[in-house]
Amino acid sequence: MKKNNILFVFLLFSMLWCINACRVQNLKYVTKIDKVTLLKHVTGKQKQLIDVRSVEEYDAGHIDNAINVDIANKENFKQKMNKLDKSKPVYIYCTRGIRSYRASKILQTLGFKEIYDFSGGWSAWNK
Repeated sequence: MKKNNILFVFLLFSMLWCINACRVQNLKYVTKIDKVTLLKHVTGKQKQLIDVRSVEEYDAGHIDNAINVDIANKENFKQKMNKLDKSKPVYIYCTRGIRSYRASKILQTLGFKEIYDFSGGWSAWNK
């Protein structure tokens, strides 16, 4: 019975490692950034900064100069992102990082080569 448990743990670990490796590989143009990096590279500059939260969340508070494009409507999101300059960096954020991760995947499929995901999101910014 003990051998079966060890085998199960090994297989589970291997499967999780493979899933994570595929996830990282699929997002080769995405760089996770923190608040300090965002402050240094974006604040006060003309950058493509996208808030992917809902309109209500955006209206309750957002980073200055951020454009609100809600990721919940995937087709609308794609249309609006296709209007941006794909040769320039794009910075995205949400509340904590889940929606910005989804947005990162979409941006990569649309041809963006320099995507910065502020993974701490509005929660980290607002602290």
